[in-house]
Amino acid sequence: MKQDLRIIYMGTPDFAVAPLKALIEEGFNIVGVITSPDKPAGRGQKIMQSAVKQFADQYELKTLQPTNLKNPEFIEELKALNANFQIVVAFRMLPEIVWNMPEHGTMNLHASLLPQYRGAAPINWAIINGEKETGVSTFLLKHEIDTGDLLEQEKVTIDPNMTAGELHDILMEVGARLVVQSTSAIANGTTNPKPQQDLKLKAAPKIFKADCKIDWSQPIDQIHNFIRGLSPYPAAWSTIQAKEGGKKLTFKIQEVDKIIDRHNLEVGTIITDDKTEIKIAVKGGFIQLNKIQLEGKKAMETRTLLNGFKISEFELV
Repeated sequence: MKQDLRIIYMGTPDFAVAPLKALIEEGFNIVGVITSPDKPAGRGQKIMQSAVKQFADQYELKTLQPTNLKNPEFIEELKALNANFQIVVAFRMLPEIVWNMPEHGTMNLHASLLPQYRGAAPINWAIINGEKETGVSTFLLKHEIDTGDLLEQEKVTIDPNMTAGELHDILMEVGARLVVQSTSAIANGTTNPKPQQDLKLKAAPKIFKADCKIDWSQPIDQIHNFIRGLSPYPAAWSTIQAKEGGKKLTFKIQEVDKIIDRHNLEVGTIITDDKTEIKIAVKGGFIQLNKIQLEGKKAMETRTLLNGFKISEFELV
């Protein structure tokens, strides 16, 4: 039954590698992989392949890397693979001519409990919004993004101190299992697709750099959720200015603790011994900075940063 499915797999980042690996290990027939074109990355602008392309090459899978998903040549190459099922994990929005091509349709894995957190950044927004649980969903694609009939879902608890990076890794593994489970049901003809419920929805739009600036006037829980929801990427950031000379520096925050405490300090006051500790006074307590990345530098532990940097000479702006 598994070999009766001729599967095209579409994905780009690390998140999409685990489900592809699981499908191969379960004996499914992957007749082609679609991923993003190679592109320059990093300071040296070295040409880099996507994580999925690197993995597919290890298994000598047929790989296509179109720049335009509506390109007639790409459509013909896709048809020539003679697939009857497609799986999409962390890829681009597909045109109907692509997602509606195979006999058994196109299945997507989404890193939320749909219909909640439709959009590009469901993992980040679930933590930013202080959710206690999230999960993964498999569903069949249709016109409106992330709205197709649900196949299966699995819940995951969000620990109070969990970062987006940590949740990403958990959902990646859970999602891999769910993709195999749902694909097996497709192969066996035992699926029972259900329409998504019409609820009051929370969105998960793409996050831009400007969205990541910390508002230190917010309550402590909101700031804590915001920072861990953006860690390690794209990372919450703030700006400090020298008390003398006015030099400004932007810094990203990777790891924090929240300390609930009463104080009469002005919000945004920096508390430091210039040796081991940096705390920011906020409503309801302090945000303790454990790992920081100054602009132009690597991320480092607070103790290491303070070896050669006096943050007491700066203030938040």
